[in-house]
Amino acid sequence: MIDAVLAEWLKFRSLRSNFYLLASSLLAVFLSAGVAFMVTRGFDNQTGADQLRFDNLGAGLGTGLPVAYFVLGALGALAMTAEHDTSLVAVPRRLVLLCAKVPTLLVVGLVAGEVLAFGMHVATQAVLGDRAGRVLLSGQTLGASLSEPGVLAEVALAGASVPLVALVGLGVGTVLRSTAGSLVVLIMLVFVLPTAAMTLPSPWGSRIGAYLIVGGGDLLPPLAAAAVLVAYPVVAMMAGAVAIVVRGRRARPLVAGLAATGVLVATVVVAQPAGAASAIDWKPCREDMECGSVQVPVDWDEPGGRKISLPVARLATTGTGRRIGTVFSIPGGPGASGVDDLEKSGGSFAHLRRRFDVVSFTPRNSPALEIFSSECLEKGPWLTLPRDERAYDQLGRANRAAALRCAARDPELFGHLDSASVARDIDAVRAALGEERLSFVATSYGGVPAYAYARLFPRRIRAMYLDGIVNQVGRNDRHTVMEAQFGRFVTWCASSTACALHGRDAGAAWRALLAAADRSPIPAREIAYSGFDLQIAAAPHLISPGADHARWKELSESIERAERGDASGFAGYVGAGIGSPKPMAFVGMNMTHCLDGYRFRDYADYRSVRKLGERLSPNLAGNVVWHRLGCVGWPLPVQNPAAPLPTAGLPPFLGAGTWTDYADTADLATRVPGSSTVRFEGHGHGLYLTGDACTIAHANRYLIDLRLPPRGTVCRPDRSQA
Repeated sequence: MIDAVLAEWLKFRSLRSNFYLLASSLLAVFLSAGVAFMVTRGFDNQTGADQLRFDNLGAGLGTGLPVAYFVLGALGALAMTAEHDTSLVAVPRRLVLLCAKVPTLLVVGLVAGEVLAFGMHVATQAVLGDRAGRVLLSGQTLGASLSEPGVLAEVALAGASVPLVALVGLGVGTVLRSTAGSLVVLIMLVFVLPTAAMTLPSPWGSRIGAYLIVGGGDLLPPLAAAAVLVAYPVVAMMAGAVAIVVRGRRARPLVAGLAATGVLVATVVVAQPAGAASAIDWKPCREDMECGSVQVPVDWDEPGGRKISLPVARLATTGTGRRIGTVFSIPGGPGASGVDDLEKSGGSFAHLRRRFDVVSFTPRNSPALEIFSSECLEKGPWLTLPRDERAYDQLGRANRAAALRCAARDPELFGHLDSASVARDIDAVRAALGEERLSFVATSYGGVPAYAYARLFPRRIRAMYLDGIVNQVGRNDRHTVMEAQFGRFVTWCASSTACALHGRDAGAAWRALLAAADRSPIPAREIAYSGFDLQIAAAPHLISPGADHARWKELSESIERAERGDASGFAGYVGAGIGSPKPMAFVGMNMTHCLDGYRFRDYADYRSVRKLGERLSPNLAGNVVWHRLGCVGWPLPVQNPAAPLPTAGLPPFLGAGTWTDYADTADLATRVPGSSTVRFEGHGHGLYLTGDACTIAHANRYLIDLRLPPRGTVCRPDRSQA
């Protein structure tokens, strides 16, 4: 056998055609570089979010590797078809001849494969240059350097797969004994079938492509993918061996080949990750969604007691990538419906759904459950700034009466609408989904139940992305944040003729208006606006100017109108938004705020916080105390007090926020060691559900591969979409 192997090596070296064929394999490197060049041309011609929608080139092997496969497969086929009327006729032990060709093909194929694989990678990276590191919506970068986790192994394994395809060619050539026929088969396997699979509708293209030599993607686990690739040469060589010995009716090659194939098929089956065994009865509901429900106890301290049913919705994985698990979207509010979020913003999760189911629910504190009347949830007392302790107590009595009116409908549930109870509900959904851990996208007030979940169930979190969240335990940065935003409004007024206060000191005009309104409230139909009312009404418009600064234009016009003694501008847009001529206490929000501890300890605490606000934020001091004033006199004690996170068991978090969100989000996220942040240099509230491509790209990279951006990464508004 050794002599036969050495003879095959000498035979290989003596044929110049083999070296010409190997030289032609360098086309794979040039092709990879050419495709990278075309991608860079297209990439550079796009801007903003359009660049982030590009498909990634990864390690740079996708285009050139099929060419390398074909050339080495042809080399394997020629090793046998060139001898169909010589050695196969003259050599009595033809099975030995077949086996003797294997070592040469493996060694040559391995060396050539590694040279080609690393050559394609280096060429692609060189052409992409700095663009390679751009994070795309898929969560991957445009290119992948060898320094990134797993890339070196990917390139090396790709090179190691090339000799396996050479053995496929050898087996095919042995069966067909025709060079032309063998090349046709290789073309079908390497080029035609993968291309045909790509034309099939999702997810069938990916599912079928996973079992082809080329185009498998990442749908299969690594062990299963390796087993599929090895199965091709095993089957091909088995077929070749059977074709050689069939006249002698020797069954051993067939038995050995079938046994090896059976082992590989079993490996593919066993290596497939077991799908989560969901106990939720999913049924189609809204567009592209499935709906169900989960039963949870009203009081988690008495899990055997009364239960309520919470609606749950799922955007199922599209099946185009290997499933990782479930992303749970925690809605804001408090009390917003996550089911509605999935319906409105499902497009933001498109790339995540290649690898995850995306699930959310309507939480227990949502008005959408219709347990409490919308009338009592939406309408509480109009809040005022108490000037003394007597006024503070009077406000407390009004708040208490409004709360008790709502609580009368369901006193037991009303006392358990805190975010810790919501977090326990989320864990009940996790258990019903059959998942050991969840990945999270928490938005706005969703950060409070997310924090509670991290405190209660740290080892059940795979990843935690926080987006413009409310920070239950953070520093009181809202004063300076909102003051900075007011400064941006003043700057815009100074530079834009669209501002009704253009040509004046808008900041001074605003402060004069506040002082005048505090002396004598400004009428607006049947009500009147104090300076405090003006601050609360202005804050939402300040956070985001809207398209073409429409909200800031409206705010400036309302200020100018109020200076003339008419606050109807404020009353008009406030009424259009909340159905009340000026902001009132929302019992529906307070029933969670107050149980989560967003309240003053007493009148002295209120005076201290108010004094701090007046010092740090002379233009919007009332904004920070407004929500807490709604909890003065609340009839129930705090159920979810702020507490530190555990010191072990939590993965690093990722936080992202706009100008008005970043400080709170970054403060909470970076309390977990190793965490990172993305700062959005622009207006607004929330980024993932509103479709900001840059932020979604970084979040997807984290949620899919657990790769965090450098701490302090910056995203900017997409001017091309403005």
